[in-house]
Amino acid sequence: MNAPWKPAGAGNRDPFAAYICDEAALDVLRPVVIEMGWQPEKCNKGGLRNAVQSLSVSASPNILMVDLSESGDPLNDINALAEVCEPGTVVVAIGQVNDVRLYRDLVSSGIHDYLLKPLSAGQLRDALNQAQAVFAAPRANDPDTAKRHISTAVVGTRGGVGASTLATSLAWIFSADKKMPTALLDLDVHFGTGALALDLEPGRGLTDAIDNPSRIDGLFIERAMIRANDNLAILSAEAPISAPLMTDGSAFLQLEEEFRAAFEMTMVDLPRNMLINFPHLLADINVVVLATEMTLASARDTIRILSWLKTNAAHATPLIVANKVQGTISEISKADFEASIERKIDFSIPYDIKAAANSAKLGQTFVDANRGAKATSVIKQLADRILGASEEAAEDDSPEKKSLLGGFDLKSLLAKKSSKGAKVAAQ
Repeated sequence: MNAPWKPAGAGNRDPFAAYICDEAALDVLRPVVIEMGWQPEKCNKGGLRNAVQSLSVSASPNILMVDLSESGDPLNDINALAEVCEPGTVVVAIGQVNDVRLYRDLVSSGIHDYLLKPLSAGQLRDALNQAQAVFAAPRANDPDTAKRHISTAVVGTRGGVGASTLATSLAWIFSADKKMPTALLDLDVHFGTGALALDLEPGRGLTDAIDNPSRIDGLFIERAMIRANDNLAILSAEAPISAPLMTDGSAFLQLEEEFRAAFEMTMVDLPRNMLINFPHLLADINVVVLATEMTLASARDTIRILSWLKTNAAHATPLIVANKVQGTISEISKADFEASIERKIDFSIPYDIKAAANSAKLGQTFVDANRGAKATSVIKQLADRILGASEEAAEDDSPEKKSLLGGFDLKSLLAKKSSKGAKVAAQ
């Protein structure tokens, strides 16, 4: 049984409060709340709108659980909740709608977690323990403690263009040469080569995450990921080809969220079909490396994917990388390729079959096995460009572009509320 939660500097704020629509959920919640050392009387009947009414005249708790089951427009109602919550409040929402888009929108707006009914004691216990850890951690908006995280996706326009080779090589550069704690997520669940390129067994981490998204937390990440070096951890799978991928994508979104907390760089080896089926995977991606080759089919698909990115991930910086370039021996010329895609190729990596064979024999990434190769030099330049593009994007960020609730540290919303004459207890 956990010891009672004692928040530092919480003043007269309660450690926990809940606003739940139905008695069945309250019956499951109250014993867990008692176990956590909190007052079961703080489990109130009524959903999100009741929470807004109550918190408009009283101090916010450290951890707030709100029920969205009776909300016709959850995101709009969350906006109202933001205006009455004090800085630092950790919000856990519950509801009946099993929709990955809603989950993603809620998390992007600042909600810590979203749990589906019917609730279980174990599910609640895990969520509330995580919320405690978040409340106790340094605030992400504190400039003294905030750390920059960069997320990069590598997408191949066609099979065999070398996207996985690029992903593993870039991950190795960031971890070994740049000394950045790096996560490599290989989302080719059935045929991924991320672990193979590093001479590792993939384990069951990724398939376990897909099968049990509710288990994903910092401890799960620590146990499930395979270490390639001191700064590089990989999560991949070799799922049986007789077992089709059955997921709504929520596991991938939660993995990316945990990576942002645990690493400085996330490298995602993202197959084209995953890009199309789970577009929200790019919601927090800073750079998309589009690996291509000098063929007519690759030119066509480069055009299509660039157009898709412009519509679905306009915030991400696309970098076009022509791989396996053989000088004048190509299906179409560089000039014709660039004319067709209406932009320049950012990097051209020369074809080096001997170097590729050498890395396979050694069980090392391409850049690690071939440090003196011309191709390695270009990939290192690409790594530098990724860091530069991410820093430029960070400089371009404005407060208006940030999430609605901003982790409930809401300077703009608090200022707006203050202008209406409401009293807000500042931290």
